[in-house]
Amino acid sequence: MIVITNPLFVENEINILHSLLEEGLFLLHIRKPDFSELEMAQFIHQIKLEFHDNLVLHNHHHLAKDFGINRFHFSEKERINYNQSYKSCKSTSTHSIEDFNSLQNFDYAFLSPVFKSISKENYYPEKDLFEEIKSRKNQQTKMVALGGIDSENIQQVLEKGFDDVALLGTIWKNENPLKQFKLCQKIALMHSQSQV
Repeated sequence: MIVITNPLFVENEINILHSLLEEGLFLLHIRKPDFSELEMAQFIHQIKLEFHDNLVLHNHHHLAKDFGINRFHFSEKERINYNQSYKSCKSTSTHSIEDFNSLQNFDYAFLSPVFKSISKENYYPEKDLFEEIKSRKNQQTKMVALGGIDSENIQQVLEKGFDDVALLGTIWKNENPLKQFKLCQKIALMHSQSQV
């Protein structure tokens, strides 16, 4: 399971992030599009060193080396100018099965929005992605559902063929982000154990 940071300021954010990581969050995507290079460096610096291997940078990729980060995310726009020399773990964003199927050299990709977004107003799926993913041809890239995913629908998403889920709004719009994360994590773990 993946959690994406709130793009905006969150009170007590670093402590919440530490709690999520201590509870077993495997990948934390740091998406702060308005952060300057200095703000990004200061933000990462506050995260305990032991968790740097769990971090994925969405921007200011050049800071990764200084912080021992080897995971990078590329937006759709960035993917066009994507530098193939990145040897580490790479992810990207897609919004159609055609885009997803055309990916090469990415470890995983978000496919969104699956449902009406929790964090973005008036952001709805234009197509039924559960129908769309029946046309999946790309098995090399892990398919990660994003958009409107919460404890009510996470099981459905995994049962219908997505490899993993990414959470944003359900965590950051919740009064208790850690409790919500643990609930989603429990459902996802029960699903993966039922597949064994």
